[in-house]
Amino acid sequence: MSSWRTLVYDKLRGQLRKKLDELLLEHERSLMEQLEEHATTGPPRARAVTESSPLLQSVVMPKDRQGIAEKAHMKRGLNHNASTKRRKIPPKGPPASKKIKASERTYIPIPNLEDGSDTDDNNLDEDDVTFFTSNNAGSFLETLDARAISRTKKEQHRLHKLQKPVRVKRQYDDLPPVEDHESDPDHWSSDIEQNISDHGENDAPSRSDHDDGTTGDESQQEQVYEKLPRVRRPSWDTEQKVGPARLPIKLPDGTLKHRGHLPARVASSSGSEGDASEIEEDWAKDDPRKRAGVEDIATGARFGRPAVVDVISNKSRKSRIQSAKEQLAGICQEVVADPENGLGLLRRLHTFSLATITTPSHPDPVPNDPIIRKLALLSQLAVFKDIIPGYRIRPLTDHEKAEKVSQMVARTREYEQGLVAVYQNYLQTLEKELKAKSELADTALQCMCTLLTEATHFNFRANVMSAVVGRLSRRSWDSNSELCLNSLITVFRNDRTGAASLEIMRLMNRMIKERHFRVHPNTLSCLLHLRLRNELSGVRASGDKVSLEDGDSGKTPFDKHGRGKRRGKEGSAPYLSKKARKVLKEKKEIEKEMQEAAAEVDKEERAKQQTETLKLLFVLYFRILKTPRPTPLLPGALEGLSRFAHLVNIDFFGDLLSVLKDLVQRSHEHSAEAAMVSDDDNQPEEQALPDSEHLRHRLLCILTAFELLSGQGEALNIDLKDFINHLYAIILELAISPDIENLPSAVGKNGASPSARSSKVSSKSTADLLFRTLSLVFNTRTSATNSPPWRTAAFAKRLLVSCLSWPPATVCRTIEFVGTLVAKEPRLEALLCTDDRTADGVYRADIHDPQLANAFGSSFWELKMLESNHWDQNVRLEARKLASFVRS
Repeated sequence: MSSWRTLVYDKLRGQLRKKLDELLLEHERSLMEQLEEHATTGPPRARAVTESSPLLQSVVMPKDRQGIAEKAHMKRGLNHNASTKRRKIPPKGPPASKKIKASERTYIPIPNLEDGSDTDDNNLDEDDVTFFTSNNAGSFLETLDARAISRTKKEQHRLHKLQKPVRVKRQYDDLPPVEDHESDPDHWSSDIEQNISDHGENDAPSRSDHDDGTTGDESQQEQVYEKLPRVRRPSWDTEQKVGPARLPIKLPDGTLKHRGHLPARVASSSGSEGDASEIEEDWAKDDPRKRAGVEDIATGARFGRPAVVDVISNKSRKSRIQSAKEQLAGICQEVVADPENGLGLLRRLHTFSLATITTPSHPDPVPNDPIIRKLALLSQLAVFKDIIPGYRIRPLTDHEKAEKVSQMVARTREYEQGLVAVYQNYLQTLEKELKAKSELADTALQCMCTLLTEATHFNFRANVMSAVVGRLSRRSWDSNSELCLNSLITVFRNDRTGAASLEIMRLMNRMIKERHFRVHPNTLSCLLHLRLRNELSGVRASGDKVSLEDGDSGKTPFDKHGRGKRRGKEGSAPYLSKKARKVLKEKKEIEKEMQEAAAEVDKEERAKQQTETLKLLFVLYFRILKTPRPTPLLPGALEGLSRFAHLVNIDFFGDLLSVLKDLVQRSHEHSAEAAMVSDDDNQPEEQALPDSEHLRHRLLCILTAFELLSGQGEALNIDLKDFINHLYAIILELAISPDIENLPSAVGKNGASPSARSSKVSSKSTADLLFRTLSLVFNTRTSATNSPPWRTAAFAKRLLVSCLSWPPATVCRTIEFVGTLVAKEPRLEALLCTDDRTADGVYRADIHDPQLANAFGSSFWELKMLESNHWDQNVRLEARKLASFVRS
């Protein structure tokens, strides 16, 4: 029906336009006739005819009339011009008006359709025309204003401005306030004074204060009508408090169940923020997730998982632990699958490791189960091992935060900063457990050690190193100490740049100094695994200077007067202009960035780091050597010196040997003092070491002295006679030592750990150290340092005398060593013979100088006794073999 009406209306509109065009055409024809008559009869008559017809005035403009008149004149004089062939003279008449631009016209003439064609009329039929005429649809054309229709927009705007109403500024009078009319108070009294007293006198400011600027009591008074309360509308009370509709629920049968509406928003004068807070409170009453606040992904129920508090608050411990295991496993799987979108899940995983959990919905702290906390700590450790990048994340500068970056870069920065924040919270939790010495301290220490070995390059490694090194500061030794020591050894072995080793060396140096060397001896065993033995072969360092044997040290060369040599000669850098230096600097920066991107190790930087590490290492060793009393750390320091002896500056060999000589002498004195006060009950046990430890320390000092000169020290002409005499004296003291084959006390109590077995000193007995020292003294590689025959005979005689009280294993090793001495020195064969012979002097076994002992005045009669009377069969066989020695 509507489409039919639209069609009818379109046909009527076309019919109306056709009628209007016919009417206009008829008027135009009449106008043409009048103009032709004007051309023949004159202007007054034509003007009268035109003025008598207002419609003609509105349709035909003066310019059009002038043009039509000119055409009439041209038509009339056409025959005359053709016959006479004279020049055309335009007819005299009124001057032509100036042509007006289209933009300056005030009216636009209505267009004429002379042909009368219209495409809309083709669709009309007789029924439509009948309907149009019967309903008198064209009656509105009678009142149509043709001039108003043809008015331009510019003209309409001008007329609108002329007819625009003017706002009259409100004028205030200068009359005093109402309260000032005290002359006739009854005249001004009304019922509103009671309402005024209820609402106060200063609710609205006086208008006179803003308008006339008056001061005094009059300016502070209020108008009475401004103090009246607002009249409450009845619609305010009848308005229904209905909020947004709830989402419907689709039932299994397909029908939708509507759940009603939420509470309406309560109007508040505090603005939109107050309205939002109030409606959130109303919604929280109906929404269980917003009972007391909005919970985030770290604590609330998300993605089908129950809230953390709901899991922890489960009364059944078995179901509580099982639910926590399932949720922890799911979180770890999702985080490892997509780390960049799993920061919220990482925070949720960290929440499970907290001692007490507090959420917006549960402001009271809820205690957590220790088993769940342990599982959460280990789960975070496994996740961080997988998602930690292979580079260090630095904090963004203010300039980087302010600059505009792409969306991908912004997301990457957000993920990196969030990862560092969660990792920091995790480390703080571990450190808190370690300091509190709680039941999770062992788990926290295990996580720390794993992170130290797996993520040494990542952020906060200094904090992890401090925690691990701090655990080694105790005097006791257990499995946790062994774990920390193995972690440091792993870091030393895998350190390619030397930066991590330098940081650990600084921490250990500071820790041992603050503890006054009261730490376990195994602590120093990890320092033997520093990557300095082979990588710094061309560098020699000491406590106060570093020298490079090969290559340039990077400093300006000096002449014999101490002045710097001039640049530009052979071997020096060429002169560069300012522009060339700038270009070279830019190239170096680009190369540095390329090396960082390629993860290449700078050899110069590594050498610098390792040289600084070596300097701190020797400072620590020298500080231990210079302590007034022997400490348990002395064996480790001596072993370290002997291991890195080839890196010690050769200028300090003399000072180092003198320190070792003093140590041997002091140890001998302390041993004598300990023997004198052994019966004193008031003597503290920790102030004096046992005799076996003193003997071991003296033997270690002698061994270190010979190892220092076993390599590059062979080129030095240094006499070690004093150390040899001390070694000769120690042999007789070791003959009555019951624990010569026992391991050190630190290893014997707790068992030989893997880290302790890697040390040459900690894992060896006193007998092993003795034979190691004897081999360095007598089995030298150069013939210039061969021992004289009297020294060899004296040591062989004293060793055989000690065999009478040593265990069988040590006796066999001693007989074998004496056999090598006899095979090396032919003059010792005379001592194997028991026949009577002449000799110069008498053998002095009580003198501790091998040169004055006169060993050739005696014989190896101990071999016959061992061969015939010793209870061990192996000892008897070795003694018989040496006694029947025949040089081939």
